Parts: sequence; C-alpha cells; structure tokens
Amino acid sequence: MALVGNGAELEADEDIFEDALETIPVSSPSDMEGSSHHFTAFDSKQASGHHEASNLSRSSNACIRPSPYKHIVEQPRRTSAKRSEISDLDKKSASAKISLNTGLEECAVALNLFLSNKFSDALELLRPWAKDSMYHALGYSTIVVLQAVMTFEQQDIQNGISAMKDALQTCQRYRKKSTVVESFSSLLSRGSLEQLTEEEMHAEICYAECLLQKAALTFVQDENMISFIKGGLKIRTSYQIYKECLSILHVIEKNKLEQQLFYEFEGGVKLGVGAFNLMLSLLPARIIRLLEFIGFSGNRELGLMQLREGASGRSMRAPLCCLTILGFHTYICLILGTGEVNIVEAESLLAPFLQQFPNGSLMLFYHARIELLKGNVEEAQETFRKCISVQEEWKQFHHLCYWELMWIYVFEQNWMQAYYYSDLLCKESKWSKAIYVFLKAAILSMLPEEDVVSTKENVVALFRQVESLKQRIAGKSIPTEKFAVRKARRYSPMLPAPVKLVLPALEMMYVWNGFPVVSKRKDLSENLLVTVEKAEAALQKENSNDYLTDDECLVKLLKGCCLKNLQRPLQAELCFNHVIQSEKLLKYDHYLVPFTLFELAFLHKSQGEMDKAIKVLETARNNYKDYSMESRLHFRIQAALHLWKKPPSN
Repeated sequence: MALVGNGAELEADEDIFEDALETIPVSSPSDMEGSSHHFTAFDSKQASGHHEASNLSRSSNACIRPSPYKHIVEQPRRTSAKRSEISDLDKKSASAKISLNTGLEECAVALNLFLSNKFSDALELLRPWAKDSMYHALGYSTIVVLQAVMTFEQQDIQNGISAMKDALQTCQRYRKKSTVVESFSSLLSRGSLEQLTEEEMHAEICYAECLLQKAALTFVQDENMISFIKGGLKIRTSYQIYKECLSILHVIEKNKLEQQLFYEFEGGVKLGVGAFNLMLSLLPARIIRLLEFIGFSGNRELGLMQLREGASGRSMRAPLCCLTILGFHTYICLILGTGEVNIVEAESLLAPFLQQFPNGSLMLFYHARIELLKGNVEEAQETFRKCISVQEEWKQFHHLCYWELMWIYVFEQNWMQAYYYSDLLCKESKWSKAIYVFLKAAILSMLPEEDVVSTKENVVALFRQVESLKQRIAGKSIPTEKFAVRKARRYSPMLPAPVKLVLPALEMMYVWNGFPVVSKRKDLSENLLVTVEKAEAALQKENSNDYLTDDECLVKLLKGCCLKNLQRPLQAELCFNHVIQSEKLLKYDHYLVPFTLFELAFLHKSQGEMDKAIKVLETARNNYKDYSMESRLHFRIQAALHLWKKPPSN
C-alpha cells in the first residue's frame, strides 16, 4: 500500500479545518466541541471522570482468541478493588509504573473477562488507569463506545465521545512529538528505529483505533454536515496512520530488528490494515474510484490475508481479527454480498472461542448464526435462546438474538412467534423503530384476521406510525427505513381507503437476503412457494387498482426466488422475465426490475453461462438509478463481479 500525502500536513490540515468548523454556529446542541487532534493546550485535570456504563448488549468489537496472557486471567496483577484504595496522589505517582507490557497484560485480562460475560468487571479493571496507560485508555473507551452503539441512547453516545476524547488525549501523550511521517523518513534514511521508540509505535496504533471509533460516534451523534465532515477527517487520518505503520512494519521485518513486543504492534497493524482493506473493497466501483482519488484504496484479498495472519498470531488483537472475519462471513457476505458464505473458515475460526468460552455470549451468538447459515434452523433457535439465557447484564445484546429468532420464525412461517419477537424489539430496542414497527405490522398482515384480533394490535395504525419513526445517521436516511416508509404509505389516512400490501413479510425477507438462507432447506422453500402461489391466485381475482401491476411483479419475483432455490431454473426464469418485461408498467416499486436482473444473473451463472450473467449484472448496475435500496444492490453487484471476474495479475 503506497503512502499517499504527508501525515504531518494531514493532521495539521485537520486541526485547522476542525478549528474553523467550530466557529460556524450550529443549532444542534449536541455538536462536538473542540478537535480530537488539537492537544497543545491539554490539561489532564480537564479530562472527564467516569463514563457510566448502562446495560448494553451489542458487541461488535470485543471477541478474543486464547492469548499469551491467558495465565493471568485467574490471578490479575492488580484488581480493581485494590486500585480503589489508591489515592489520587498515589495514582499520579504510580502512573509511571504502568509499562507498555503491563498495559497489554491487563487489557488482555479485561478482554477475557468481557468474553466471559463479566462486562462490568472488565470495565472496572480498566477504568482507574485509563488516564495513564494507552492500552487501558483504548480498552476502557472501546467498551463505553460499544455501549453507545448498542443502546443508541444520546447520553451513551455523549459518554462514548467523551471517553474516546480522553483516550485520544492519553494516546497523544505517548506519541512522538514529530509526526509518524517525519519519523518514518528518518527511519528510511538512517536504517534504525532510534527516531521512533517501541512505545511510540504502539501509541500510533492505539491512536488510530481510537480515532476510528470516535469517527463512528461522530456520524451518529447528530445529523448536521459538520459532524459528517469531522467524521470523514478522522477516518482519513486513521487510515493514513495505519498505512504508515504498515510501512514501518515492513522495515522492521526486512531489517530483522528485535523488539520485545513486536508481535503486538504487528497484530495492531494487521487488524487495522486488514479491516480497512476489507471494508473499502465492499464499496461499489463508482465510490471506490472517488475514494482512490483522495488517497483510499481497498483490496479484499489483501484485507483477508492481513486479518488471517493477525488471527493466527499471538497478539492481543488476534481475537479481534477473528471477529472481523466472522462478521464478514456471517453477515456482510449475506446482506451486502452474494449470499455465498465461507462456512468452513467461519467454523474453524470460531472453534477455539467456543472451547475457551463455552458460555460466552459472543461465541454462542456466532455459533447460532453459523448453524442457521448451514440450514440447521432448530439448532440455531436453541443456541440463540441459550445466548439470551447466559447473561442479563447487557440486556440490549438480547436484541440481536430477538432479531435472528424473528427471522427464523418468518422462514418457518410461524407468524405468531415471529410477531412475539418483533414486538419485543419494538418495546426494547432503539436501533430502528421504523423497521421494527413496519416488520411487526408486516408479520401481522400474514396472519388470519381472527389471530390479529387476539393480539389486540391495529395493523393500519402500526403502518401509519412508520414514517414518524424514521431516523437519520450522518445526515442521511437509512435505506431500509426509507423503503419501509414508502411501502407504509399505502395505509396513509390521505387515501380513501388503505391498499393492503401483498406478502409484506416475505418482501422484507427478500430485502434482507433471506432466500439464500432458506435455500439450504427444501421443505421451507416449498412451503414459501405455496404461500406465494396463493397470493398470486388471489391477485388474479383482484379488481384493477394503481398497485396491481406492482404487486403482481413482486409476487413473480418472490416466486422466482423460491423456484430458483428448488432448482427449477426454467420456471424461475419465466417469473423473472415477466417482471423485466413489465418495467414500463410499474408505478411505484421501480426497484423490482434491477433486483430481478440481479436474481436472473445468478440463475445464468448457476447454469454455467458466466458471460451472460456478468452482462446482466452490468445492465442492472448501469441502466437503473434512483430506486429504493439502490446502494444495497450496488454492494451486491460489486461483490458478485468481484467473485466472477478474474482478478488482475497483481
């Protein structure tokens, strides 16, 4: 990965730009104050005290493989109880005693506690020294940020931003006063690491990780453009630091220089470089071209290689590399990809986790997810329930399991159970109220009228709530929420009478790419086909209305997906062609044609017609725009073309 630009100029530009942004009046009271990079007037006494950790549950960032520090889990070097006895004065004098090695050891202890469902213990272990040790700061702030991501509460988001700001300040104190680029230039010219100590190298990695997390919170803090620009600047700086550290890593390896904790620095570099490359490679081609112009680049093979190497090492970050790959295989490949999942690698990565943490919530969750993707629906249900039962401390983590269980019952067409979990999400989770309410109404729409009455729910009223619940992140509406709002408008009080949606739960199942999961089970696919054909027959008896053609095309798309799963390609192709030929007759659901072309391309590919499949994909990508969930389809097309086209020789 070639260096782009100068790190010193990059951070200076960001300082100046953010300072300028602070002079612009913004109506939102939650706008960030100050720059995360401007620390010349830093006073440690100004750092905020504790960032309270409320119940949380979603953990995207804290999974760990057996580490070289496993032996100290049973006997930590310093317990939080002992620490509480140290006075403020003692802490200040003791801060010098926290060596890089000690910080790494105790951070590893905290991660093991976290994976043992002892979330508060992990937080309390790290909290007292978060102002003195870069790794305590990184670990503590990461947990607080996880809370913010999981709960979506504004107070938690503010706490996360404050904690991450403190962590950046702590890391900054350990960074070399000159920039990494300057140190790297000296390194190349002198052939030694005299200009950058081992501690300073670790400070760069910790700083980059903190910066990336703070950028994520900046995006969700509020919806004004200033927050969006700030977040983008932080991501750019973090990316640049990782690239520079990778170059330093290569120099160390080439010159065979000895460092006591080199493997930890190496693990940090591989996690950051691997994750960045993997994420950037997922983006649609037109966005990648724009990002390359400003210095970003993404290579999926390189990203996976770096993460695999990091996962196989003995670094404290090895588990995080594993978690990143697991997330890619079990979620990203399905939602933003082709649905073709590397189950073998996912299982092999998860195996040591399950062995070391058999009751760890994260381990059980990924185990259940893998079983579901294998088609073992009953085993997945049982494991998700176990995942819920093993801990109560981070209640919101249960919501992930509720979401998965809801979809499993949709796949099985057990509508009352699916309704039960959708209702729990509506009541307890704040992630996307619009989606939860729409799904609850959609699932109820699949039930007979007498069953709906027994729930005491008003389906029309639920659909009418959806638009008011829509939220914005980084100033943008969430595509699936926009889709739900558009569909719910058929129940608008402005219409003479509601126009019922046809198979709304199965349409949302398609949106979330559930059909590739169901394809592993012939019985479920057959049952879904029966339901779709009943709806098809009912539509033929309907009186003509504005939505009739759109509804017929939706049913044909869903029927084609069922037939494709059942290995009946000729019948599936007829259904897909019906939708494509009806393009000019569609009035509302214009997304149906490009998505149908995507399905048709996979049908051609399954029959060995690769050139034809690629041509159809490119037609879907290039000939259609301004339709619902366009970006999601472009992600999937990019993933398919990446797999189907031969990669460049380099």
